[in-house]
Amino acid sequence: MAEDGVPGLRERKKLQTRKALSDATLDLVFERGLENIRREDIAARAGVSIRTFNNYFASKYEALAYRQIERMKRSVRILRSRPADEPLWTAITVACTKPLEDDGGEGGVPSPAQLAAVRELLGAPEMAATLQKAVLGADGELITLIAERTGTDPAKDLYPRLVVAAIGSAWQAASEVYLNAEPPVPIVGLLRRALEQIAAGLPDPSA
Repeated sequence: MAEDGVPGLRERKKLQTRKALSDATLDLVFERGLENIRREDIAARAGVSIRTFNNYFASKYEALAYRQIERMKRSVRILRSRPADEPLWTAITVACTKPLEDDGGEGGVPSPAQLAAVRELLGAPEMAATLQKAVLGADGELITLIAERTGTDPAKDLYPRLVVAAIGSAWQAASEVYLNAEPPVPIVGLLRRALEQIAAGLPDPSA
């Protein structure tokens, strides 16, 4: 990493290789199904050797989880960069939705076949375990960051932990609606609405 915080050429190449392998894995999941792809297939699709794949990921589940893990890291960086006087939930909403928007197709409308593949993927125990480990790490960073923005104690105060739990609940609720929507809808809009409703205090829709 360069002194100004911008990745150097070598680091950028590593990031590009990670993304290429993750993209290749997801493409193959959509084409063949999760159980029908091997590390060798992913490496061939990305145009690298199986040794290169093994240098970056221990399994196809890690390669797939990388997409969400990388977005979580971007969300933390974005939240850290938001103006200190910006309302907290406005900053959180931008931080959570911008990585999806920046990824272009990730915020688009999936096909029914793609949704079925994602449901299969998220139902795999190996995938759930890989994502859970990453979420715990990101949650710790968010708790500290939110405590700094709100003048609370990350170890003693409930507030930063409640905020992070609410963000996780918004992601879960948006994902569940996304996976079962008919017709399919973009997840980025669902996530934004979920966070906006939390920020508004979850008003009773029947009222």
